[in-house]
Amino acid sequence: MASKIFVRERRKVEKGEKKPRFRVLAVSGGDLKIYAHHIRKKELEQMAKAVGADVVYIEVEKKEKNE
Repeated sequence: MASKIFVRERRKVEKGEKKPRFRVLAVSGGDLKIYAHHIRKKELEQMAKAVGADVVYIEVEKKEKNE
């Protein structure tokens, strides 16, 4: 079974902001330990390629404001 890295987009990141955009939620399988909570997409892809893991992007429902 291939390793998987589960991530989602951070909630308080605005467009054009120069901060890491993804939050690591979990890692399944393998011996990969991630010490950073927030990470850039490019970094995720490089880690996944190096250890042979798949990156799973979790979709978060955006709540609409009821007026």
